[in-house]
Amino acid sequence: MIELTRITKTYATAAGEFAALRDVDLTIGRGELVAVVGKSGSGKSTLLNVIGGIDAPTSGAVLVGGADLRGLRANALARWRGRNIGFVFQFFQLLPTLTAAENVMLPMDFSGAVPARERRKRALALLDRVGVIEQADKLPSALSGGQQQRVAIARALANEPGVVLADEPTGNLDTGTARAVLELFRSMASAGTTVILATHERDIASIIDRTIELEDGRVRVTA
Repeated sequence: MIELTRITKTYATAAGEFAALRDVDLTIGRGELVAVVGKSGSGKSTLLNVIGGIDAPTSGAVLVGGADLRGLRANALARWRGRNIGFVFQFFQLLPTLTAAENVMLPMDFSGAVPARERRKRALALLDRVGVIEQADKLPSALSGGQQQRVAIARALANEPGVVLADEPTGNLDTGTARAVLELFRSMASAGTTVILATHERDIASIIDRTIELEDGRVRVTA
């Protein structure tokens, strides 16, 4: 599903060039649930952004679902990302003036992948899948952190992406809620979605398929 070949990503800083990723080779299969771990600044978020087409690597090749991201111009890359990648963030990033259902419908509105008449029905089905159907017509401010993260996961699934990228998705959740969210990711992977988590969670061995450890932008351990 995902193949990275000699990926390097450097940024220009006041102190000179900084290499966030260094010669990363990585293959992740369809339906895998993978945890990317490492200290802050090790390159976890950059790795997710490169896979998701948010950041272009300085060098190397990125193939996702057979698409070579190097060959896509900005507009084509944005369309590809909207249809093929789902993002989940630590701080949920729900639009505060939209209801839960409207937040889930938003990616469908942008991509046009789902006919307009079917979008609310699909949004409700996704909210039901993640266990918050009763919150469909509430604003994010009326939801708990765990409920907001479930809505964010439903939004990530709006266009049936093959890959879901989650950057510290449990960082603002209590232990019990975090466990429930991780189990939700497990069920998604079991259904065929490739899920990659950048996380500091330690008690995840029973849920994930594989751990990728980054250190100073390099893959140190994959098991």
